[in-house]
Amino acid sequence: MRTAAALVAAGSLLLTTPAAAARTPAAASVSAPGSPSASEARGTAVAAARAASEGIGFGPCAEEQELPPTVECGTLSVPLDYARPDGERIRLTVSRSRATGMDSATGRAVPRQGSLVNNPGGPGVSGMYFPMLGVVPGWKRLAAAYDLVGYAPRGVGRSAPLSCTDPTTFQQGPAPAPQYPSAAVKRERAARAAAYARGCAERSGDALRHYTSLNNARDLDVLRAALGETRLTFLGSSYGTYIGALYATLFPSHVRRMVFDSAVNPAPERIWYRNNLAQSAAFEDRWADFRAWAARHHDVYGLGDTARKVGDSYDVVRERLAREPAGGKVGPAQLHAAMLKAAYYDDHWPQRAHALSAYLKGDPAPLAEQAEEQPEAAAEAENTRAVYLAVECNDAPWPTDFAVWDRDNTRLARRAPFETWDNVWTNLPCAYWPAPRQRPLDVRAGQDALPPTLVLAAERDAATPYDGALELHRRLAGSALVTERDAGSHGLAGGANACVNAHLTAYLLEGRVPGRRASCAPHPAPAPAAPAS
Repeated sequence: MRTAAALVAAGSLLLTTPAAAARTPAAASVSAPGSPSASEARGTAVAAARAASEGIGFGPCAEEQELPPTVECGTLSVPLDYARPDGERIRLTVSRSRATGMDSATGRAVPRQGSLVNNPGGPGVSGMYFPMLGVVPGWKRLAAAYDLVGYAPRGVGRSAPLSCTDPTTFQQGPAPAPQYPSAAVKRERAARAAAYARGCAERSGDALRHYTSLNNARDLDVLRAALGETRLTFLGSSYGTYIGALYATLFPSHVRRMVFDSAVNPAPERIWYRNNLAQSAAFEDRWADFRAWAARHHDVYGLGDTARKVGDSYDVVRERLAREPAGGKVGPAQLHAAMLKAAYYDDHWPQRAHALSAYLKGDPAPLAEQAEEQPEAAAEAENTRAVYLAVECNDAPWPTDFAVWDRDNTRLARRAPFETWDNVWTNLPCAYWPAPRQRPLDVRAGQDALPPTLVLAAERDAATPYDGALELHRRLAGSALVTERDAGSHGLAGGANACVNAHLTAYLLEGRVPGRRASCAPHPAPAPAAPAS
């Protein structure tokens, strides 16, 4: 199962210096409580009771959703504003494959355990495809016992979709991506970010303020009720772990089992600016992992027999693309977006190394194929970015003075140039955001407040650095942490590590956790693939 990789061409997922966190837009524009209001709690209860009565009318999925006949779809009505549950409502799309009730390995009947709801990450990513995993061998035992339920969170896809700019102008390829931008580039990107933030407000109006992580957690409780579940079984990956952590804090008595796969650091002071700084630093280490792997296979790719030489080869490719984009469409920004996926998932390494190798040998076709932006995907990419920014910008205070961003990231880029400035450009609209900011909820659960929960993490994950898993594990008493040592692929559930998957299956099927902490050896590094002649 995948989480969201690169959200947009130059995008990342998360995350501040302590000084910056204090520089909020203005006192009036930051919501006062760091805890949910009583009116929103009542509104959630009203919406959940209504959903339990109405249920979800599942039927065939819309043709454009491209889901197989084994998956059925429906919609769920939730309040736009939980403080006014009888006011405007929006509809979220939901998908489901029913539990098969049969263990395919033994042929024995399996008792149904209810619904397993998934959020794959983002913000801005749809989980509508999750039920399709039921036919994958590693998921069949879970699909026998659970209805697999996916959904598109508010703002995503057909769920009251957000947009901040014309999708036909969203992709700007080929585009530059300087690792050390000039003052002129910074001014231009700051102006572009401010214009994008204005576009979000102009297109969405007052509704924009209601696209938040807290409302995503409330929507999840309404979905639970609509599915007829008294308690929720949930698998959240990446950003989905933050929704799960908020849910566990808001609705602890509604939790049955909960998996946090590749956990966001939920500490309030880390949401979201500081988490993004930490992410940029971690991507440098993960980029080094790819370069070291390519160097070990210099005989296959010819990119250099040391990590530094592989980096030099990459720089040559970047410089050439700046002068002459591959296929007329792939410049340094598109190259970076493609290589960022290799920093998320090591099974991309052979493809990316092959593309770099072929390009340096005079064949740009593999690189163009892997890095070119697809016009047919522009609307989805623009929607993803709009939701990503709406949620993260609304969730917490951000520094409003570009000098703070410039200071922090200039310093960081000296040791972590690979992702730092591209991460800034992705998140910079939050400096100019027109909607009110919230104070992040203090995520935590005391001993016996929750059933046992399971945290999965890879030590070298860059998208959600490992300290986030440690922090979540500390805050949720009774949680168990399973660590994949010396590995960095993002999103472990159902992936390449049999040890991790065994812990996942034992937990979801039997409620069994491996004590307080357990570790798994890393999954094998990908085998090199020889470039085509």
